[in-house]
Amino acid sequence: MNRPRPARADASERHATDAPEPTSAGASAGAAGAPAGAAGAPAGTAGAPTEEKRRRPRLASAPTPYLRLLTVTQFAFNIGFYAVLPYLATHLGSGLGMAGWLVGLVLGLRTFSQQGLFVVGGALTDRYGPRPVVLAGCALRIAGFGWLAVAGSTATVIAAVLLIGFAAALFSPAVESEAAREAVRHERDTGTPRAHVLALFSAAGQAGAFIGPLLGSLLLLLGGGFRAACLAGAVVFVGVLAGHARLMPRADPVRTRKRERKRKQERERKQEQERERERGEDRAQAPGTVTRTAQRGRSSWRAVFANRPFLLLCLAYSGYLVSYNQLYLSLPAEVERATGSGAALGWLFALSSLLVVVAQVPLTRFSAHRIAPRTALVTGLAVVAAGFAAVPLTPAGPGGLLPGAALVVLLTLGQMLLVPAARGLVPDLVEDRQLGLATGALSSVSGIAVLAGSAATGALLDVPAPVRWAVLAAVPLAGAALAFTLPVGRGGKDRRTRAVAG
Repeated sequence: MNRPRPARADASERHATDAPEPTSAGASAGAAGAPAGAAGAPAGTAGAPTEEKRRRPRLASAPTPYLRLLTVTQFAFNIGFYAVLPYLATHLGSGLGMAGWLVGLVLGLRTFSQQGLFVVGGALTDRYGPRPVVLAGCALRIAGFGWLAVAGSTATVIAAVLLIGFAAALFSPAVESEAAREAVRHERDTGTPRAHVLALFSAAGQAGAFIGPLLGSLLLLLGGGFRAACLAGAVVFVGVLAGHARLMPRADPVRTRKRERKRKQERERKQEQERERERGEDRAQAPGTVTRTAQRGRSSWRAVFANRPFLLLCLAYSGYLVSYNQLYLSLPAEVERATGSGAALGWLFALSSLLVVVAQVPLTRFSAHRIAPRTALVTGLAVVAAGFAAVPLTPAGPGGLLPGAALVVLLTLGQMLLVPAARGLVPDLVEDRQLGLATGALSSVSGIAVLAGSAATGALLDVPAPVRWAVLAAVPLAGAALAFTLPVGRGGKDRRTRAVAG
């Protein structure tokens, strides 16, 4: 079955990098129209419709109301999320007095309940359609933020954080898959390249990630504290829930078409069975077909998780995700140590989002054309390691924030290199029919690794700073060493597939 190839992100990691190429058909039409136009007026009138057709997609490129809803949703989602998350570690450590290892464990549980369960959210979206999954995710996120605002014990904090993460595991795959499907439909209907729509979707998410931390910082500066940030995030999701309940279509055309295809396949199967019976063949064809289908499903799981190069990619990517999680663990501790307050943390997160908005597309376009995916992955992990190594070496400068700013800049640059490269390597390592499962597994395996590593990295908050930053730098370096053993990835099975995945 043919399926669209979306440019996949996370709430915080979605990048549309493929630029539209001029179509040879349009060029040919223009070239054909030139001599005809020189021949006289009739040929000129024949050339006019061609020119009009070439311009029409550009004039019809305005997003549909549903696409605008999904884009605004991504924007609001990240505002609510990043108004709270950057300040969670400081709240747990300073506000609730948790030990460093316990703070790391709580943050790891949040990442696992989100990234590790993306496969669950995607499967539920395929089964029930996006509307109920999105609404359930919004409701759970509201409940989670409200609960976190009043949680005072370790057990209640963990429960609230798990609820917040699972809400995103429901919400994000549903919204992202709908955005990809709508981008394909919009391209088919108007001629506007789907990359334009997905780039707008990604930019909206980054804009929300830019505004969210600033909102949280403002609430802290006004004396509202962490509880006010949680309630503000809950209010944002109340608006998202109301908008989707009113505007999101109840009928899912994709599921409708799937049901129609299944009914058609069932009719064809019965007709084939009837023909087989007429020829005296075995009547037990249907059970055998079901058995073979189930065996194919089980073999896909075995093929993916017994694929050594793919597992090495998952481990290398896990090194990045463990490192990225330090933005919520080690960076708040560094800002607190340098300034005596977490209020400046929002500006550093805003700096990270601004870098992605400005540099992601040109940087990825450059690396995709000039650097093999494995090289980009190894280089990105090395840049992330340099970010941790730079913290104890950077002079404390204005406000004491220069070491933290160096970490944010280098970690973000490394992320922009390695995330598209890692996603682009997946189609080279697995079969096409296993690509969806492998893409979900990449996030899930990394989420499990974050859960396992977060308590250990949280315990490093109590050790001397040079030791802490050296150990943290060693994590992405180990990932780079693993990535170096992977296939180069140049060429691959399908160049276009790799470009879209990146």
